[in-house]
Amino acid sequence: MRVLLTSVGSRGDIQPLAALAHRLREGGAEVRVCAPPDEEFADLLAGVGVTLTPMGPTVRSVVAGDRPPTAEDAFRFARELVAARFDVLGAAARGCDVLVATGLMPAGARDVAERFGIRYVYAGFHTYGLPSRHTVPGARPGKPSPDDETDNRRLWEQDAQRVNALYREALNTHRLAIGLSPVENVRDHVFGDRPWLAADPVLCPWRPGVTDLDLVQTGAWILPDARPLPDELEAFLDAGEPPVHVGFGSMAAYTPADIAEVAIGAVRAHGRRVVLSRGWAGLLPTDDAGDCIVVGEVNQQALFRRVAAVVHHGGAGTTTTTALAGAAQVVVPHIADQPYWGARVAELGIGAAHDMSAPTVESLAAALEIALRPGTAARAATVAGSIRTDGAAVAAGLL
Repeated sequence: MRVLLTSVGSRGDIQPLAALAHRLREGGAEVRVCAPPDEEFADLLAGVGVTLTPMGPTVRSVVAGDRPPTAEDAFRFARELVAARFDVLGAAARGCDVLVATGLMPAGARDVAERFGIRYVYAGFHTYGLPSRHTVPGARPGKPSPDDETDNRRLWEQDAQRVNALYREALNTHRLAIGLSPVENVRDHVFGDRPWLAADPVLCPWRPGVTDLDLVQTGAWILPDARPLPDELEAFLDAGEPPVHVGFGSMAAYTPADIAEVAIGAVRAHGRRVVLSRGWAGLLPTDDAGDCIVVGEVNQQALFRRVAAVVHHGGAGTTTTTALAGAAQVVVPHIADQPYWGARVAELGIGAAHDMSAPTVESLAAALEIALRPGTAARAATVAGSIRTDGAAVAAGLL
């Protein structure tokens, strides 16, 4: 069997594909992956024996600038991604049996599958953006819904209109060029009749009736990491009580300039040491005190088992990794699904959620006070025992 996997997004969107690719290859399948050409993504996939087929620009070039992308950037990027999918996926899909699309609204992927007559699966790593009678849509670029609109059905119709404004013209232009009829509702077309939810059922539960879609929940796609921690980090961890890890992943454009100073101050207010992850923002400490160590890309599965708490942006992957490690967490959300994960962490009692405002030393220290309570640590350890680790195997079996 030949399987084509594709995604556009940060590391949290690519690492699950590596996990699925690993499981598929163990079962004897041939796997191709089309994703942005960031060097770290290529290295990640090479680690599971898969060569990255580059698609579109690097994600770092889009989201790690001095400012968040504008609405104009989003509309231009949407058109470019549609064209890239028809081009790159159109070449990679030849001879494949199934195409699995994840990440940023993969308009164009199902259409390539349709062209070649192969099976198509959309998989999401959270429920954000999936139409439901019980939730309201999240923010998208484009014309916002009226402030006084409260009808849930209308809000989701308006969400579909925003997706259409982003993708429909480009999508239908490419569809017509290969002999396919135009699509009216791009969002529902991309999701298909039975999308997959590749998220842990404890952290991101789905129950019949909560959403109108017929979801298949596989569990999160987790790639086991056996890399040892760097010697310097091991020595730091051994030299005192468990520290607090602080990192915001790829959220460079959304991270306040003083976030490292604020976070270190908040952690020090509790008498804790700090492991500071550079991330795409290139975070660095503001002094050379010995209570803080800076790390690059390391084995978070191993590291998070050694810390008292993790302060992060609330990406699906980081939230799941932290929960599986049994560490308490503080979510400082920026965009998209991140507020959901923060709310879920607080609801489960495994940490705290900061609001969407820029953190101060005082506000972040208050959130850390909740995360560092003995009861939170105990609850985090209990929840860790219920997190499934077989999601990639389940998905591979279904394929």
